[in-house]
Amino acid sequence: MTERVSSVPTVERLEFTGGAGAKLAGALYRPASGVDIMGSALLAHCFTCSKDLFTTVRIAKGLAGGGYLTLTFDFTGLGDSDGELADTTVATNVSDITAAAVALIKRGAGPCVLIGHSLGGAVAVLTASRLRTVTAVVAVASPASVAHVKHIFSPAALAQIRSEGAAEVNVGPNPVRLGRDFLDDLRRHDVIAAATELGLPMLVVQAGADTVVERNQTEMLAEAGSATLYTVDGADHLFTDRRHSDELVEAILNWLAHTHV
Repeated sequence: MTERVSSVPTVERLEFTGGAGAKLAGALYRPASGVDIMGSALLAHCFTCSKDLFTTVRIAKGLAGGGYLTLTFDFTGLGDSDGELADTTVATNVSDITAAAVALIKRGAGPCVLIGHSLGGAVAVLTASRLRTVTAVVAVASPASVAHVKHIFSPAALAQIRSEGAAEVNVGPNPVRLGRDFLDDLRRHDVIAAATELGLPMLVVQAGADTVVERNQTEMLAEAGSATLYTVDGADHLFTDRRHSDELVEAILNWLAHTHV
């Protein structure tokens, strides 16, 4: 890994309208004065996470430190964004990323590299195939199928969602409310097909000690997208150890430096 000069980006808070009509909260990380601008990036957080999760913030700050104007945002119903999570689906996530890309362009910062973490990475692949403003895709600890997310729900929770239309499920430290439409929509999206037809430079980063998204998932995604596959040895799904998140950022920046986008 090459050593980079540390710099502190400025952060601008902003709002834009998501694909389902809700007001979404975003954070635009601008490279510090004196840092050469290399491009722009749009970062999609993990399932039921937020733009303020330490993983997302570390990636955004690292990208800005490397010269990328980086937009993070909260999906509908999460973090500081309006709307109800129980009303969302993968399709609404795709429309939220699309709206975020438009917001980035309106600030004179397009085209962009599209980066997604976990389910956000799978959704990023689905979205990138529909956006002409995306120049490259990075999927971090991402599954090869959006339906993979169902394995984190208990059978009882899945049954309750089916029978009652919505239910609270335990994802991470806090319970969240998900709807039947979310489950039904999962089978409508083919991430492998989208990756195969993408035709863009793609990097898949694997967390070496990931217990949420298995190794075979990231390997299938990388193979489908003819992607570069990079493994951060010892990293958990959230890249909790600062050394691992730093290596993740360095891997992305080094790959971008050698990729003509």
